Amino acid sequence: MAVNISTLINELDRLPVHRVFGRVSAVQGLLIEVSGVQGNLSVGDRCNIIARDDRKVVCEVVGFRDGRALLMPFGALEGVGHGCRAEIGESQPAIYPDDAWLGRVINAMGRPVDEKGALPSGEEAYAIKSSPPPAHTRKRIGSKVDLGIRSLNTFTTCCHGQRMGIFAGSGVGKSTVLSMMARYTNADVTVVGLVGERGREAREFIEDDLGLDGLARSVVIVATSDEPPLMRRQAAYVTLAVAEYFRDQGKNVLCLMDSVTRFAMAQREISLSAGEPPAAKGYTPTVFAELPKLLERAGPGRKRTGNITGLFTVLVEGDDHNEPISDAVRGILDGHIVLNRAIAERGRYPAIDVLRSISRTMPGCNTDDQNALLERARKYISAYEDMAELIRLGAYRRGSNPDVDEAMYYYPRIEDFMRQTKEDHSDWILATSC
Repeated sequence: MAVNISTLINELDRLPVHRVFGRVSAVQGLLIEVSGVQGNLSVGDRCNIIARDDRKVVCEVVGFRDGRALLMPFGALEGVGHGCRAEIGESQPAIYPDDAWLGRVINAMGRPVDEKGALPSGEEAYAIKSSPPPAHTRKRIGSKVDLGIRSLNTFTTCCHGQRMGIFAGSGVGKSTVLSMMARYTNADVTVVGLVGERGREAREFIEDDLGLDGLARSVVIVATSDEPPLMRRQAAYVTLAVAEYFRDQGKNVLCLMDSVTRFAMAQREISLSAGEPPAAKGYTPTVFAELPKLLERAGPGRKRTGNITGLFTVLVEGDDHNEPISDAVRGILDGHIVLNRAIAERGRYPAIDVLRSISRTMPGCNTDDQNALLERARKYISAYEDMAELIRLGAYRRGSNPDVDEAMYYYPRIEDFMRQTKEDHSDWILATSC
């Protein structure tokens, strides 16, 4: 009861002392034009439209045109028409995270969706869209983090505060890799953002993949694919805001987001509706401006704070790893993990292509002997895959190339080492195990 009273007092203190309102003058598609309040608004502010049935539709200002404010809704537009009242809301939307959020599932507005009761409200506001710490105030990358996946721990070692991308086409196993990380990592807290996720898969991920133990030290933010683009975009921002709260508590946070591509698609819808011209493959310039603002929020914190280790999935359209979003994200992050459909089709999971995956911090966090061993293992994989067709056809004769002969001996053993089921918990394993 004390928690509920404290939460209520915090909410009452945040109520505005007066309200300014205007009127809806036009609605076109997902875009609402409001007149009479443009002098009191700026891009990113909130407005509440009172629909015909007295339903409140929360909107965000996305631009201005001909003296009118252009708004996009966070919900359905049914009941919104000409003359509806538009009340000015928050100028700097924020959430109030708390340690009691662990084990909870929330939506992009920071409200609970897990039927476990009210969500406690913390005392400090965290802006939904905030700037990362200044570069010169950030700590260096920390020690190794155990992701719970043998092939990643070995061939693409990740450190506390590093940001990695997981690149794959649809159906290759991105969500499974994320669930293994969330369940088996040694990070203090896990924050999972499901952006534009299928509604059916959201509950399966939480109950089956994450499990009770994984959920107990996690916060999950969900925005399904049927929700408006503003909700899908904001789910990504809220994911980073929650991660920043736990980082400031001195925690080592693992931030998992599925997926950055759907965030970019949501931003594209918003920008096109506001009249911004498309650029590469229909993506607007704002998309490529927002990506670094989002991804740079992960990483090492300031001194005496924790870190946010970010793993962001990228849905590669048509298995083209050079499409605009993949290319832009790869240039921002500290490494990339590539999932290969051909590897998945031959039954080896997780389908990580170690030859195309790279961790930019890995050479510096290993010893010289470990790096030499990993280079040798990569050499075996490369030599075998170069001759794979001839070997399968029986056209290669042993003794023709000593390097290929040696690769034929070690390749099956390396493959067995990298093979891991979703239920297989792998503690930290040094590369010497292969």
